[in-house]
Amino acid sequence: MSEEHLMDSEGYYSLKSAAQKMFDVVTQRLNVQTAYVTMRGKNAMTVLSSLNKKEEIVPEGFTIDYEESHCRLIINDQNHVLRTTNLMDDPLTNEMKASAQLEVKGYLGVTLKDLRGNVFGTLCVMDKEEKQFTDEDIEFLQTIAAVLSHMIDLDQTHYNMRLMNVPIIPITEGVSVVPIQGIVDEERADKLMRDVLLYGKEQDIDHFVLDLSGLVVRDQFFSEMLPKLIHALQVMGINTILTGITPEVAHKEIETNVLSPHKPKTVSNLKTALSTIGFQLVESR
Repeated sequence: MSEEHLMDSEGYYSLKSAAQKMFDVVTQRLNVQTAYVTMRGKNAMTVLSSLNKKEEIVPEGFTIDYEESHCRLIINDQNHVLRTTNLMDDPLTNEMKASAQLEVKGYLGVTLKDLRGNVFGTLCVMDKEEKQFTDEDIEFLQTIAAVLSHMIDLDQTHYNMRLMNVPIIPITEGVSVVPIQGIVDEERADKLMRDVLLYGKEQDIDHFVLDLSGLVVRDQFFSEMLPKLIHALQVMGINTILTGITPEVAHKEIETNVLSPHKPKTVSNLKTALSTIGFQLVESR
């Protein structure tokens, strides 16, 4: 899975709530001022939840470029750990912009993953004073990260459940639109295939418009499920029109060339898609 996440920070309510409850224990056990959880985005790390016991060093919502962050060192480390007595003196971190911004010394961070083992972000602690973090401290923080992994999975499950239903929108007799949104995992892909094919048969559909504007590309779905869906509809005699092609989808098609053999018609928007099959949208006055 990609290390980017469709859900924004507001979607991780369970993770943030659990982290806040655990930060008190973490800061007391490790004798540090600050603890925080980050989420990795496409090009940046975002602080989802933080505790600053004295002064605010890392506010919630703070974002930093991934390449300039200490999180990059944690995630890229063989053991997924960054431990230093003093960020300002450590050769690995003393010239980083993030070190100068934070003005902290003792620092310990571990990679935060979801239950599938995919990198989600980091769990970090730091202090204005020098700290000698032990192997036991690392193990403790990794244990906390493992607990938080369950919260990540819970939030992502709630999010995906909201997208589980396949919204098939009837336009007119024989014509319907299927908006495909979000991350389509194996379970959603199977349901999408079943529901669309069954609906097509039961409603005697002639044309399906597949709207991909909200699709987050994942290799398995794009390379396998989408071509299979288009092919199955064609076998049933149902015409397929693709609309809402994003640059991400277009780039993936150039890489894989999985749609071309099926020659689906592609148009820029829903209005054009409907007009190609003789249906005109009329604005209400």
